[in-house]
Amino acid sequence: MSENSGHSEHSGHDVQREVSELETKSTTASRLFDLRLIIGGLFVVYGVIVTIAGISPSQATLDKAEGVNINLWTGIAMLLLGIFFLGWLKLRPTPPVEVAEVPEEEEGA
Repeated sequence: MSENSGHSEHSGHDVQREVSELETKSTTASRLFDLRLIIGGLFVVYGVIVTIAGISPSQATLDKAEGVNINLWTGIAMLLLGIFFLGWLKLRPTPPVEVAEVPEEEEGA
């Protein structure tokens, strides 16, 4: 009988370790897939592309936009918005996931 109680304590420790590992993975996954990271990253990437396209516009492009370098201004705005989202993520990170404790079942049930 003493072997079984030692085995259950060992398996209980293993279960607790596995639960803590899963909580860590869950928190990491929630931070990785935070919408602010995805939106901010996309706006920064697209902002860089549009800004580069707007640095040296052709005369035809300027004529279409009535003399306004729309690619440059839109690219800069997208960069600023992306940086805002990434800054927001950095200043207010996702709080860790809190797992409710499940009461242990009564023995003999």
